[in-house]
Amino acid sequence: MNDEILFANENITKLEPNEVFVFGSNLQGYHSAGAARLALDKFGAVWGQGVGLQGQSYAIPTMEGSVETIKPYVDDFIEFARLHPEYRFLLTRIGCGIAGFSDEEIAPLFLEALALPNVSFPKPFIDVIVNLL
Repeated sequence: MNDEILFANENITKLEPNEVFVFGSNLQGYHSAGAARLALDKFGAVWGQGVGLQGQSYAIPTMEGSVETIKPYVDDFIEFARLHPEYRFLLTRIGCGIAGFSDEEIAPLFLEALALPNVSFPKPFIDVIVNLL
């Protein structure tokens, strides 16, 4: 576990050059509302791209089904973050807005990311994960 967990601000409105906004999306990349719209308007998300790095944002599909459907995309994100220590990833509460999942359902998917010093978590995710340890 990362000894110094960094918390992501709940109201991200600007990024430093090395920061990446991690948001929930749909596979079609229709970034119409919520954090996806913010990513499109401010952080370089690309309309029509629903997965991965786009400008200063990283999309994780959360609108396509169950937690089990989301997990492979989270695993891909964790591996990407591990391979890119030059970035600081600001994780939002993906899946916990329009997609309708709870923190208790989504946060455990990010347990492995706790070991990464370049991933900042929303506090509600940490609250859930700490209870799992």
